[in-house]
Amino acid sequence: MKKIYLLVFIQALALAAFAQQEATFSQFMYNKLAYNPGYAGSFESPTLTLQDRHQWVGFDGALNSQRITYSQPALNRRVGVGGALSRVEIGITRTITFEASYAYRIAFRRGYLGIGIQAGMRHFFQNWADERLVATQKVDAAIPGQATQNKFLPNFGVGVFYSGYKFYAGLAVPRLLKNNIDFSDIEETISEETPHFNAMAGVDFKPADEVKLTVQTLLRYVKGAPFDADINLTAGFKGKFYTGATYRTGGDGLGESIIPSLGIQATDKLFFNLSYDLALSRLRTQQAGTFEVSVRWWFNPPVSGPTTNPTPIF
Repeated sequence: MKKIYLLVFIQALALAAFAQQEATFSQFMYNKLAYNPGYAGSFESPTLTLQDRHQWVGFDGALNSQRITYSQPALNRRVGVGGALSRVEIGITRTITFEASYAYRIAFRRGYLGIGIQAGMRHFFQNWADERLVATQKVDAAIPGQATQNKFLPNFGVGVFYSGYKFYAGLAVPRLLKNNIDFSDIEETISEETPHFNAMAGVDFKPADEVKLTVQTLLRYVKGAPFDADINLTAGFKGKFYTGATYRTGGDGLGESIIPSLGIQATDKLFFNLSYDLALSRLRTQQAGTFEVSVRWWFNPPVSGPTTNPTPIF
Protein backbone atom coordinates (compact mmCIF):
# COMPACT_ATOMS: atom_id res chain seq x y z
CA MET A 1 0.00 0.00 0.00
CA LYS A 2 2.90 2.33 0.71
CA LYS A 3 4.03 1.90 -2.86
CA ILE A 4 0.74 3.04 -4.35
CA TYR A 5 0.51 6.01 -2.02
CA LEU A 6 3.97 7.10 -3.13
CA LEU A 7 3.08 6.44 -6.75
CA VAL A 8 -0.07 8.56 -6.64
CA PHE A 9 1.73 11.26 -4.66
CA ILE A 10 4.51 11.50 -7.22
CA GLN A 11 2.13 11.73 -10.17
CA ALA A 12 0.00 14.36 -8.43
CA LEU A 13 3.10 16.32 -7.50
CA ALA A 14 4.44 16.24 -11.03
CA LEU A 15 1.17 17.66 -12.39
CA ALA A 16 0.19 20.03 -9.60
CA ALA A 17 3.52 21.39 -8.37
CA PHE A 18 5.43 21.48 -11.65
CA ALA A 19 2.45 21.30 -14.05
CA GLN A 20 4.82 20.34 -16.83
CA GLN A 21 4.18 17.94 -19.65
CA GLU A 22 7.75 18.54 -20.82
CA ALA A 23 10.67 16.87 -19.08
CA THR A 24 12.62 19.02 -16.63
CA PHE A 25 16.42 18.93 -16.84
CA SER A 26 18.73 20.98 -14.64
CA GLN A 27 21.55 21.17 -17.20
CA PHE A 28 19.57 23.17 -19.75
CA MET A 29 22.70 25.11 -20.77
CA TYR A 30 24.21 22.02 -22.40
CA ASN A 31 21.19 21.09 -24.51
CA LYS A 32 19.45 24.20 -25.77
CA LEU A 33 17.98 22.46 -28.83
CA ALA A 34 15.66 20.57 -26.47
CA TYR A 35 14.00 23.89 -25.60
CA ASN A 36 14.23 25.89 -28.80
CA PRO A 37 14.31 24.75 -32.46
CA GLY A 38 15.83 28.10 -33.38
CA TYR A 39 19.07 26.92 -31.76
CA ALA A 40 19.68 24.29 -34.48
CA GLY A 41 23.07 24.88 -36.08
CA SER A 42 24.17 27.58 -33.62
CA PHE A 43 27.41 25.82 -32.73
CA GLU A 44 30.02 25.42 -35.47
CA SER A 45 30.49 21.67 -34.95
CA PRO A 46 27.92 18.90 -35.42
CA THR A 47 27.02 18.05 -31.84
CA LEU A 48 25.53 14.97 -30.18
CA THR A 49 24.29 15.33 -26.59
CA LEU A 50 22.94 12.71 -24.20
CA GLN A 51 21.30 13.45 -20.84
CA ASP A 52 20.06 11.14 -18.10
CA ARG A 53 18.10 12.32 -15.05
CA HIS A 54 16.86 10.34 -12.04
CA GLN A 55 14.56 12.42 -9.84
CA TRP A 56 13.48 11.92 -6.21
CA VAL A 57 15.74 8.92 -5.64
CA GLY A 58 14.16 6.64 -3.04
CA PHE A 59 10.58 7.04 -4.24
CA ASP A 60 8.97 4.02 -5.83
CA GLY A 61 7.89 4.93 -9.35
CA ALA A 62 9.85 8.19 -9.27
CA LEU A 63 10.44 10.25 -12.40
CA ASN A 64 13.37 9.35 -14.66
CA SER A 65 14.13 10.99 -17.99
CA GLN A 66 16.56 10.50 -20.85
CA ARG A 67 17.08 12.44 -24.05
CA ILE A 68 19.48 12.58 -26.96
CA THR A 69 19.81 15.48 -29.39
CA TYR A 70 21.80 16.16 -32.54
CA SER A 71 22.42 19.55 -34.16
CA GLN A 72 24.58 20.83 -36.99
CA PRO A 73 24.94 23.87 -39.26
CA ALA A 74 24.57 23.45 -43.03
CA LEU A 75 24.91 25.46 -46.26
CA ASN A 76 27.74 27.61 -44.91
CA ARG A 77 25.88 28.12 -41.59
CA ARG A 78 22.87 29.64 -43.34
CA VAL A 79 20.63 26.91 -41.94
CA GLY A 80 20.68 24.51 -39.03
CA VAL A 81 19.14 21.05 -38.67
CA GLY A 82 18.65 18.85 -35.66
CA GLY A 83 16.67 16.12 -33.99
CA ALA A 84 15.75 14.96 -30.50
CA LEU A 85 14.59 11.69 -28.96
CA SER A 86 13.39 11.69 -25.35
CA ARG A 87 11.91 9.22 -22.87
CA VAL A 88 10.11 10.11 -19.64
CA GLU A 89 8.79 7.56 -17.16
CA ILE A 90 6.87 8.16 -13.94
CA GLY A 91 4.81 5.53 -12.17
CA ILE A 92 2.77 3.59 -14.71
CA THR A 93 3.20 6.21 -17.45
CA ARG A 94 5.90 6.30 -20.14
CA THR A 95 6.24 8.95 -22.84
CA ILE A 96 8.56 8.77 -25.84
CA THR A 97 8.95 11.80 -28.12
CA PHE A 98 10.76 12.27 -31.43
CA GLU A 99 11.24 15.76 -32.89
CA ALA A 100 13.00 17.13 -35.98
CA SER A 101 14.11 20.78 -36.13
CA TYR A 102 15.07 23.22 -38.87
CA ALA A 103 16.35 26.78 -38.45
CA TYR A 104 16.97 29.48 -41.03
CA ARG A 105 19.91 31.54 -39.81
CA ILE A 106 20.32 35.27 -40.49
CA ALA A 107 23.84 36.67 -40.17
CA PHE A 108 24.41 39.90 -38.27
CA ARG A 109 27.64 41.78 -37.68
CA ARG A 110 28.38 40.00 -34.39
CA GLY A 111 26.13 36.96 -34.42
CA TYR A 112 23.31 34.94 -35.94
CA LEU A 113 19.54 34.90 -35.49
CA GLY A 114 17.97 31.48 -35.97
CA ILE A 115 14.27 31.23 -36.82
CA GLY A 116 13.26 27.64 -36.21
CA ILE A 117 10.41 25.21 -36.61
CA GLN A 118 10.04 21.65 -35.37
CA ALA A 119 7.67 18.77 -35.93
CA GLY A 120 7.33 15.78 -33.68
CA MET A 121 5.45 12.66 -32.66
CA ARG A 122 4.77 11.64 -29.06
CA HIS A 123 3.83 8.17 -27.82
CA PHE A 124 1.94 7.87 -24.54
CA PHE A 125 1.79 4.52 -22.72
CA GLN A 126 0.13 3.56 -19.43
CA ASN A 127 0.19 0.17 -17.68
CA TRP A 128 -2.89 -0.19 -15.49
CA ALA A 129 -1.94 -3.80 -14.76
CA ASP A 130 1.08 -2.66 -12.73
CA GLU A 131 1.22 -4.74 -9.56
CA ARG A 132 1.83 -1.64 -7.46
CA LEU A 133 -1.71 -0.38 -8.17
CA VAL A 134 -4.37 -1.29 -5.62
CA ALA A 135 -8.02 -0.57 -6.54
CA THR A 136 -10.16 1.06 -3.86
CA GLN A 137 -13.41 0.60 -5.79
CA LYS A 138 -14.57 -1.78 -8.50
CA VAL A 139 -15.64 0.81 -11.07
CA ASP A 140 -13.95 4.13 -11.75
CA ALA A 141 -14.80 5.91 -15.03
CA ALA A 142 -11.47 7.73 -14.95
CA ILE A 143 -9.56 4.43 -15.22
CA PRO A 144 -9.42 2.81 -18.69
CA GLY A 145 -11.03 -0.56 -19.16
CA GLN A 146 -7.95 -2.06 -20.83
CA ALA A 147 -4.84 -3.10 -18.91
CA THR A 148 -2.53 -1.06 -21.16
CA GLN A 149 -3.17 2.07 -23.19
CA ASN A 150 -1.27 3.61 -26.12
CA LYS A 151 -1.67 6.87 -27.96
CA PHE A 152 0.36 8.60 -30.71
CA LEU A 153 0.01 12.37 -31.07
CA PRO A 154 1.72 14.75 -33.53
CA ASN A 155 2.66 18.31 -32.70
CA PHE A 156 4.84 21.18 -33.91
CA GLY A 157 6.59 24.21 -32.45
CA VAL A 158 8.49 27.40 -33.27
CA GLY A 159 11.35 29.39 -31.79
CA VAL A 160 13.88 32.16 -32.33
CA PHE A 161 17.43 32.09 -31.00
CA TYR A 162 20.19 34.71 -31.20
CA SER A 163 23.81 33.77 -30.56
CA GLY A 164 26.45 36.46 -30.64
CA TYR A 165 29.67 37.65 -29.08
CA LYS A 166 29.44 36.87 -25.35
CA PHE A 167 25.63 36.78 -25.44
CA TYR A 168 22.71 34.55 -26.40
CA ALA A 169 18.93 34.76 -26.04
CA GLY A 170 15.95 32.76 -27.26
CA LEU A 171 12.18 32.40 -27.08
CA ALA A 172 10.19 29.32 -28.10
CA VAL A 173 6.87 27.49 -27.95
CA PRO A 174 7.99 23.88 -28.63
CA ARG A 175 4.50 22.35 -28.79
CA LEU A 176 1.59 24.45 -30.09
CA LEU A 177 -1.29 21.98 -30.48
CA LYS A 178 -3.67 21.22 -27.62
CA ASN A 179 -3.98 17.45 -28.06
CA ASN A 180 -6.30 15.34 -25.96
CA ILE A 181 -4.10 13.02 -23.85
CA ASP A 182 -6.89 11.23 -21.92
CA PHE A 183 -6.99 7.47 -21.61
CA SER A 184 -10.29 7.30 -19.74
CA ASP A 185 -13.65 6.13 -21.13
CA ILE A 186 -15.25 9.50 -20.32
CA GLU A 187 -16.19 11.56 -23.40
CA GLU A 188 -15.35 14.85 -21.69
CA THR A 189 -11.71 15.94 -22.07
CA ILE A 190 -9.91 15.87 -18.74
CA SER A 191 -6.28 16.25 -19.80
CA GLU A 192 -4.69 17.88 -22.83
CA GLU A 193 -1.29 19.01 -24.00
CA THR A 194 -0.80 22.68 -23.24
CA PRO A 195 1.64 25.08 -24.96
CA HIS A 196 4.75 25.78 -22.89
CA PHE A 197 6.64 29.06 -23.33
CA ASN A 198 10.43 28.92 -22.91
CA ALA A 199 12.76 31.91 -22.73
CA MET A 200 16.50 31.73 -22.16
CA ALA A 201 19.42 34.11 -22.09
CA GLY A 202 23.07 34.14 -21.10
CA VAL A 203 26.09 36.41 -21.04
CA ASP A 204 29.85 35.72 -20.68
CA PHE A 205 32.38 37.57 -18.55
CA LYS A 206 36.14 37.07 -18.55
CA PRO A 207 37.67 38.21 -15.24
CA ALA A 208 41.03 36.57 -16.05
CA ASP A 209 42.85 35.17 -19.07
CA GLU A 210 41.93 31.55 -18.41
CA VAL A 211 38.68 32.08 -16.49
CA LYS A 212 35.25 32.61 -18.01
CA LEU A 213 32.01 33.20 -16.09
CA THR A 214 28.61 32.67 -17.69
CA VAL A 215 25.38 33.88 -16.14
CA GLN A 216 22.29 32.35 -17.75
CA THR A 217 18.66 31.64 -17.10
CA LEU A 218 15.81 29.49 -18.38
CA LEU A 219 12.27 30.82 -17.86
CA ARG A 220 9.23 28.57 -18.32
CA TYR A 221 5.55 29.36 -18.30
CA VAL A 222 2.39 27.38 -18.96
CA LYS A 223 -1.13 28.63 -18.43
CA GLY A 224 -2.60 27.51 -15.12
CA ALA A 225 0.76 26.78 -13.48
CA PRO A 226 3.24 28.83 -11.46
CA PHE A 227 5.99 30.65 -13.32
CA ASP A 228 9.26 28.70 -13.17
CA ALA A 229 12.85 29.90 -13.49
CA ASP A 230 16.34 28.39 -13.40
CA ILE A 231 19.19 30.83 -12.75
CA ASN A 232 22.70 29.50 -13.34
CA LEU A 233 26.27 30.69 -12.81
CA THR A 234 29.01 28.60 -14.40
CA ALA A 235 32.76 29.14 -14.22
CA GLY A 236 35.09 27.69 -16.85
CA PHE A 237 38.83 27.29 -16.28
CA LYS A 238 41.31 26.94 -19.17
CA GLY A 239 38.44 25.83 -21.41
CA LYS A 240 38.63 22.43 -19.71
CA PHE A 241 37.13 22.43 -16.20
CA TYR A 242 33.68 23.73 -15.32
CA THR A 243 31.83 24.23 -12.07
CA GLY A 244 28.55 25.96 -11.39
CA ALA A 245 25.33 26.19 -9.47
CA THR A 246 21.68 26.70 -10.41
CA TYR A 247 18.85 28.08 -8.31
CA ARG A 248 15.35 26.90 -9.23
CA THR A 249 12.34 28.91 -8.11
CA GLY A 250 9.09 27.37 -6.87
CA GLY A 251 8.58 24.93 -4.02
CA ASP A 252 6.89 25.91 -0.80
CA GLY A 253 9.43 28.22 0.77
CA LEU A 254 12.88 29.36 -0.26
CA GLY A 255 12.60 27.81 -3.71
CA GLU A 256 12.52 24.40 -5.34
CA SER A 257 16.21 23.47 -5.32
CA ILE A 258 19.88 24.43 -5.51
CA ILE A 259 21.85 22.45 -8.07
CA PRO A 260 25.67 22.29 -7.95
CA SER A 261 27.48 20.81 -10.96
CA LEU A 262 30.95 19.76 -12.13
CA GLY A 263 32.09 19.27 -15.71
CA ILE A 264 35.20 18.47 -17.72
CA GLN A 265 36.14 18.78 -21.37
CA ALA A 266 37.89 15.40 -21.27
CA THR A 267 39.14 15.64 -24.87
CA ASP A 268 38.69 18.12 -27.71
CA LYS A 269 35.51 16.22 -28.61
CA LEU A 270 34.16 14.73 -25.37
CA PHE A 271 32.54 16.61 -22.47
CA PHE A 272 30.99 15.31 -19.21
CA ASN A 273 28.92 17.13 -16.62
CA LEU A 274 27.31 15.88 -13.41
CA SER A 275 24.81 17.71 -11.21
CA TYR A 276 22.84 17.00 -8.04
CA ASP A 277 19.56 18.70 -7.09
CA LEU A 278 19.44 19.69 -3.43
CA ALA A 279 15.73 20.08 -2.67
CA LEU A 280 14.63 23.10 -0.62
CA SER A 281 10.93 22.19 -0.33
CA ARG A 282 9.34 19.88 2.25
CA LEU A 283 9.90 17.05 -0.19
CA ARG A 284 13.59 17.05 0.76
CA THR A 285 12.96 14.83 3.81
CA GLN A 286 11.25 12.11 1.75
CA GLN A 287 13.86 11.39 -0.92
CA ALA A 288 17.58 11.22 -1.59
CA GLY A 289 17.84 13.96 -4.20
CA THR A 290 18.08 14.05 -7.97
CA PHE A 291 21.07 13.05 -10.12
CA GLU A 292 21.67 14.20 -13.68
CA VAL A 293 24.49 13.63 -16.15
CA SER A 294 25.24 15.14 -19.56
CA VAL A 295 27.60 13.76 -22.19
CA ARG A 296 28.40 15.81 -25.29
CA TRP A 297 30.38 14.92 -28.41
CA TRP A 298 31.69 17.47 -30.90
CA PHE A 299 32.32 15.72 -34.24
CA ASN A 300 34.44 18.61 -35.53
CA PRO A 301 35.64 20.66 -32.56
CA PRO A 302 36.95 24.22 -32.97
CA VAL A 303 40.59 24.31 -34.06
CA SER A 304 41.72 26.21 -30.97
CA GLY A 305 39.47 24.36 -28.52
CA PRO A 306 36.21 25.22 -26.79
CA THR A 307 37.27 28.76 -25.80
CA THR A 308 37.00 29.91 -29.43
CA ASN A 309 33.20 29.96 -29.17
CA PRO A 310 31.74 33.09 -27.50
CA THR A 311 29.54 30.83 -25.36
CA PRO A 312 31.67 27.67 -24.92
CA ILE A 313 29.28 25.87 -22.62
CA PHE A 314 26.85 25.33 -25.49
